[in-house]
Amino acid sequence: MTQKHISFICVPIKLGTEVLGAVSVDQSFSNGSDYSEDVRFLSIITAMLAQSVKLRNILEDEEHLLTENIILRDELKEKYNIHNMIGNSGAMQLVYENIIQVAHSNATVLIRGESGTGKELVAHAIHYNSLRSQKPFVKINCGAIPENLIESELFGYEKGAFTGATDRKKGKFELADGGTIFLDEIGELPLNLQVRILRVLQEKEFERVGGVKTIKINVRIIAATNRNLEDEIKINRFREDLYYRLNVFPIYIPPLRERKTDVLLLAEHFLQKYAQENNKDITRLSTLAIDLLNSYHWPGNVREIQNCMERAVLVCDSDTIQSTHLPPTLQRADTMNALENLSLAHQVEHFEKELIIDSLKKARGIKSKAAKYLSTTERILGYKMRQYHIDYKTFRR
Repeated sequence: MTQKHISFICVPIKLGTEVLGAVSVDQSFSNGSDYSEDVRFLSIITAMLAQSVKLRNILEDEEHLLTENIILRDELKEKYNIHNMIGNSGAMQLVYENIIQVAHSNATVLIRGESGTGKELVAHAIHYNSLRSQKPFVKINCGAIPENLIESELFGYEKGAFTGATDRKKGKFELADGGTIFLDEIGELPLNLQVRILRVLQEKEFERVGGVKTIKINVRIIAATNRNLEDEIKINRFREDLYYRLNVFPIYIPPLRERKTDVLLLAEHFLQKYAQENNKDITRLSTLAIDLLNSYHWPGNVREIQNCMERAVLVCDSDTIQSTHLPPTLQRADTMNALENLSLAHQVEHFEKELIIDSLKKARGIKSKAAKYLSTTERILGYKMRQYHIDYKTFRR
């Protein structure tokens, strides 16, 4: 058959507006032939091929998402492993023991402690070291959501339950089914909602706002508060029955001022973290900076020391965090008053002495190396050391 006697029919394989390929056939040509049925047949085939490609893409995407989800959960489990938590004081050792004891149970946990002590971190550690670690961890701050919205946030709502409820929405409890819900600042909950939380704790069921269908859930509750709930009960701002339901396994996180041995560990951890994030080669804290960190009372707890070290890294232009890089709030009253009463010459001496001690520490007591760090001669360094009564031998190790 010659090319003149061949008819060519081609139909594209389309997925939406994207052309993935084409299917074509050759057949003998004759005058007056109607190829509409052939085109229709090929169109059916290309549509089936397009759907097959679409299904394959969906399966590949689902597999990719599942793999990413597993990797992310493993990363979170590693991140919130108690061995990665910072602090080796006796008070924190007790917190770690409590986490280990309660993690594999389904017991309700009440975490207590001041703002900034790391209550959410402990909640994460409990969840990711539990048998529910592969299920959702859902958190909600009860004090950050307006009172008129928190009920629908917690329990969800049905379509038409109120103005603007155009679709049904699942609440936090429903989203956490099978996993853990973390109710932060539980002491801020209004009394009318405390009743509903109590029912969830007792019966493991609830109804959405505007709904009549009872929804059963399997969820572990971890709550946290910085309030004294016993005092709140006395003034009728917190339900006593809910308190006893929540207080099955209490964990108390001490403030930073009660675990001073953890201050330097936390400071060095955040120093390394923010130096890496900001591409800075900062490796240590000066002696005076350490003294200031250890003597401060840290009313903002771990959150405050984190912010302090982030600021120090940003303003530091050398490899050592000096006392001058720390926020003014850390300056002790006695140190500040003493410095204010000193002359310029004495303040220069104070700063000079700090730099010499730091360089000797860095050089492990080797004067030639310390002089090189300070861009001066060994003779001048020796003179300054005698002037400030600094013995290089104390820094050898």
